[in-house]
Amino acid sequence: MGFKIVGIVGAGQMGSGIAQVVAQMGTDVILFDLEHHILEHALAHITQHLDQAVEKGKLTDWVREKALKNLKISTRFEELGQADLIIEAVPEKEEIKLETFESLDDICKEGTLYATNTSCLPVTRLASAIHRPDRFIGLHFMNPVPLMPLVEIVRAWQTSDETFEQAKQFVEKLGKTAVVSKDYPGFIVNRILMPMINEAVYTLTDGVASAEEIDIAVKLGGNHPMGPLALADMIGLDVCLDVMEILYAEFSDSKYRPAPLLRKYVEADWLGRKTGKGFYSYPKGENKSETPAP
Repeated sequence: MGFKIVGIVGAGQMGSGIAQVVAQMGTDVILFDLEHHILEHALAHITQHLDQAVEKGKLTDWVREKALKNLKISTRFEELGQADLIIEAVPEKEEIKLETFESLDDICKEGTLYATNTSCLPVTRLASAIHRPDRFIGLHFMNPVPLMPLVEIVRAWQTSDETFEQAKQFVEKLGKTAVVSKDYPGFIVNRILMPMINEAVYTLTDGVASAEEIDIAVKLGGNHPMGPLALADMIGLDVCLDVMEILYAEFSDSKYRPAPLLRKYVEADWLGRKTGKGFYSYPKGENKSETPAP
């Protein structure tokens, strides 16, 4: 069974990226957010990405126009009731996600499939928010969604085989590679990646090396495309902190304790690229500066 309409809740970086790839696939998308200016920003961002893809010869003008035609932005929550598949991409706070799914459960069709894009929270707990938890699953897209080929599929304990197969077929139709993870905190990628980033912050805190030297060492020594501190800036330091706090709370293991310096940067609103400052500075109009934040 295909999905004729996909509803996406949250028009931030992840939600807008998911909306783009689904619309490019040829499916109608309703991108919802509470704030119209966030939706307008998301639409401008998607349009820019599509334009760049056309310029590089990766898309035709026809596909670009079709994708934009398939995409609808809305601040009317009730419009999501038309969707055959809902993908939630709201902030990584359990109470916000639970409230979102409880509200969706009141307006969506009986057969709607619900997916959370959580990067760390227990999918089984989130599934309890709806009256048909067998129709619930985790679809963890990687950032930036249009470029990253991986999606982690996370089955809640309640997820039915039918739901899993529908979700897997959807991911594959998007041209993504699916890996299946059990419902453990952090799943596969973030359980490995975030502690590495956190340890890089501890390494910086201890004065072992500068941010640039840490990133160069990991890139060249580990054959990584990007250093851990630059990657943290791209992900968002607030997101990194949220994930580490969830891992620490769920495992009660000191190896997941968030680095104090990471917390201080978040308190200062130095969140990385999205605020212009993190472990590096990002002057307006530039993608990256190698100057670390003080």
